[in-house]
Amino acid sequence: MSDFEQHSLRILPTITDPGMVAALSPEDMAGLAREIRQVIISTVSMNGGHLAPSLGVVELTLALLRAFNPARDKIVWDVGHQAYAYKILTGRLESFHTLRTFGGISGFPKCCESPYDHFGVGHSSTSISAALGMAMARDMDKKDHHVISVIGDGSMTAGLAYEGLNQAGGWGGKLIVVLNDNEMSIAKNVGALSLFLSRKLSHRWVLRLKKDMEGWIKSLPYGQDLMGYVRRGEESFKSFFTPGMLFEAFRFNYLGPIDGHDVERMGQVFEEVKEIDGPVLVHVLTKKGKGYDPAESNPTYFHGVGSFEPETGQCEGGPTSAPATYTEVFGNTLFHKARTDPRIIAITAAMPEGTGLSAFAEKLPGQFVDVGICEQHAVTFAAGLATQGYRPVVAIYSTFLQRSYDQIVHDVCLQNLPVTFCLDRGGLVGEDGPTHHGAFDLSYLRHIPNLVLMAPKDEAELARMLVTALDHHGPAAIRYPRGVGVGAKPELRPEPIPIGRGELVRQGTDVAVIAVGSRVHPCLAAAEAFCAATGKTVAVLNARFVKPLPEDDILDLAARCKKLLLVEENTVAGGFGSAVLELLADKDALAGLCVRRLGLPDAFVEHGPQRTLRGKIGIDTEGIKRALSELCG
Repeated sequence: MSDFEQHSLRILPTITDPGMVAALSPEDMAGLAREIRQVIISTVSMNGGHLAPSLGVVELTLALLRAFNPARDKIVWDVGHQAYAYKILTGRLESFHTLRTFGGISGFPKCCESPYDHFGVGHSSTSISAALGMAMARDMDKKDHHVISVIGDGSMTAGLAYEGLNQAGGWGGKLIVVLNDNEMSIAKNVGALSLFLSRKLSHRWVLRLKKDMEGWIKSLPYGQDLMGYVRRGEESFKSFFTPGMLFEAFRFNYLGPIDGHDVERMGQVFEEVKEIDGPVLVHVLTKKGKGYDPAESNPTYFHGVGSFEPETGQCEGGPTSAPATYTEVFGNTLFHKARTDPRIIAITAAMPEGTGLSAFAEKLPGQFVDVGICEQHAVTFAAGLATQGYRPVVAIYSTFLQRSYDQIVHDVCLQNLPVTFCLDRGGLVGEDGPTHHGAFDLSYLRHIPNLVLMAPKDEAELARMLVTALDHHGPAAIRYPRGVGVGAKPELRPEPIPIGRGELVRQGTDVAVIAVGSRVHPCLAAAEAFCAATGKTVAVLNARFVKPLPEDDILDLAARCKKLLLVEENTVAGGFGSAVLELLADKDALAGLCVRRLGLPDAFVEHGPQRTLRGKIGIDTEGIKRALSELCG
């Protein structure tokens, strides 16, 4: 048992209601903060999760619960990476050890999980818009509770946040926005806005001016009373020199920046804010990973981390000889192509490490652009580059690219521009759950004209598909899963794949399995087992392309094998299987066929290990084998 688990919890178990936080003494408040960090570190070290951001907002969470009543007031957390302390203090201490496990509590705020979770989140920059909707609803219903948005500085790089600020400022009603500024989102923040937010009042002349003004005011009649007003307006004075200028332009009252680890000071500010009519922004400064040295020194690594040794911060098991992940294969292949082709520009949206581009950025900085959490902008920016002869590669998680749908359609595909989209985390991602599963990309991309859509069966095929996309004179997208595949090592010089051509990886005549992406190898294993058990022969086609489909290969199999099993790790609604059925219908080839589809259900899949979820859904080897048995009677 680790030291973190040995430490007894004295204060935390006594907090049976979040309202009890307000009654704690400063000493007990500090002790509670230590105990919360202890529980978070212990749990995340076993289950993985978003450690550094949640450690950074422990005192902020305590100050919020001291000033507001979450049973009545609406606290909306942006993204949800920072909500672990909030979960612990709102009735989930006993279940917190199940964080991100199958059947356990979610790693993000989830309305059906707790009445204290007022808005479900998982993607960034939604909190201001959601909170504004709640605040306007409150006023229309003639209620008087508070609505608070807690948003990180990284999320403030997204346009959605400013759309919310713009409407809130024009509306003029009561809304509280807390800007948690730790000078980082996931990776180091980028762009002019982050430089603006990081300005601090540390100049000596500013401090001297403040001291002289305080002395002069105190010398006046009723000076002490005046100082009370001045202190309440101190942040307004600061705002003239700091980011307050920006938020005041949106007609927000700006207070800050203040120490986000000083519960007493934040509590005082929140009490003052409650009395202000109109929108208010409170700017707090926090340290990501606060209270845990490994996370403080390496907040990027500990933003989202797997299991680790809590005493040292080292990953459990140490270095291994595991094969390269799909993400690493993508990054390596793109680097080798880009170092001899200056037209290739790698683009990411605040995820250089998550998309495998950190080394690329270090070695080829002139060919790398991190646009911040701005997926829409990333796509249109890439389109602009493409019009000038460049070959932009946009690397974004599948579920995040959903935010850029209109830009993909109108700015890239309508103009038939050679932009390559690399969709990491296609399919089930595991413990991050439904907000992060890449369940819909094949469905929302395959019907867009001019777009070539591919999914590799393994790592080596991913490298070939990237070469194919870069050689193609139009838009192309590649979706690939999280983690490792079968360990297929890419060739030194990967060759492009003929567009619209599949790969028959197993011969057979009794039944045909047509699969795409990560499900090809499980289909092969299932076919081998099924044939060994039944004596039947099973053909397996690696489709490779969702658009254009390998039509000749599919129609040939349909003619030879009257039973077809279509397998994908995408929702069955409008996905790869639907595309195959449409082809068979259009070619009048459905007569006499028996067809079954396997894929993700028409529902949001819960969180849990990838293997567990695939087994439950029936798209693992055993599930595919079972489907073959049912298809063959």
